[in-house]
Amino acid sequence: MRIRSIETFSNEFVGMVRVSTGDGAEGWGQVSPYNADITALVLHRQIAPHALGRDALDIDALVDAIPEKEHKFPGSYLRRALAGLDTALWDLRGKREGKSVCELLGGRPRPFPVYASSMRRDITPENEAERFVRLRDAQGYGAFKFRVGRECGHDQDEWPGRSEAIVPAVREALGEDVSLLVDANSCYTPKKAIEVGRMLQDNGVCHFEEPCPYWELEWTRQVTEALDLDVTGGEQDCDLATWRRMIELRAVDVVQPDICYLGGLTRTLRVAKMAEAGGLPCTPHSANLSMVTVFTLHMMGAVENAGPYVEFSIEPTEYYPWQEGLFCPALQARDGKVQIPDAPGWGVEINPAWLASAEHRISELA
Repeated sequence: MRIRSIETFSNEFVGMVRVSTGDGAEGWGQVSPYNADITALVLHRQIAPHALGRDALDIDALVDAIPEKEHKFPGSYLRRALAGLDTALWDLRGKREGKSVCELLGGRPRPFPVYASSMRRDITPENEAERFVRLRDAQGYGAFKFRVGRECGHDQDEWPGRSEAIVPAVREALGEDVSLLVDANSCYTPKKAIEVGRMLQDNGVCHFEEPCPYWELEWTRQVTEALDLDVTGGEQDCDLATWRRMIELRAVDVVQPDICYLGGLTRTLRVAKMAEAGGLPCTPHSANLSMVTVFTLHMMGAVENAGPYVEFSIEPTEYYPWQEGLFCPALQARDGKVQIPDAPGWGVEINPAWLASAEHRISELA
């Protein structure tokens, strides 16, 4: 069952991948969002030449071989492109076996708890609290994540006093029965992160994401050792050696790989296994409503050390317009849960109208 062609359909924000075999089987995946048109070019230039003609069902071997073939390019773009191939091959395998990817992994499709994830720092504490209350009442969310600090902010807030205001405002609005998570996006030095973390603890926050610059693992470990709440991170990390070091250092309490940033489901499952061996739960990063959330739902329905919920973006299409109309059925939160798709493969169909609007490239076996 040899790979005959690899196609991409992309725009600046998102790119879909179709892999076809000589016997007519096909699977759909996605490269990482953002600059996806560049990532699609990387896929054709540096992934496809090593994948065409290879066994479509030997995913582990391909995922190992390609980074070795491209060892002079150890960074993010190669992994973002590799994710497109990997996820398309998982879809192809699921369709061939008549099983969802979740079932291929030994799991069971079912409604899975999600947390409502805010992406905004331009929103006032009062308005953020108000929309959380509306979402809780309408869609039953039992957990919410919001932003503190400034992205890579060198200890600065988005505006003075915002973080100190938003945490108690959200807690007061939602009450004590809702889990609160915050994301600092690499804002703080250890001293400031610990100070902020103690304020979070006082307000019953359970999850403090990426408190320090993500590349400073020792800084993050200082924060983890000083606080009682869960310090989490890892979304940006695409090197398995960094993941081994992070887990060995116990730099975080919860690992948060991103399936698209890391290079696909296969490599993310390896990180989850490393974390499981180290006694750590896995709650991946899936901060938009592209296929990455579909991938994450399937994985979390199967891994032994799955955290209590999947990240689910609450931002409307006017905030992320590129998310609109990518696939169907669209994911919907009901009673604080989202159904893991149960049809074969990823269980969704890419929208033909979206494909027709995207830039198409194809690499084929000679």
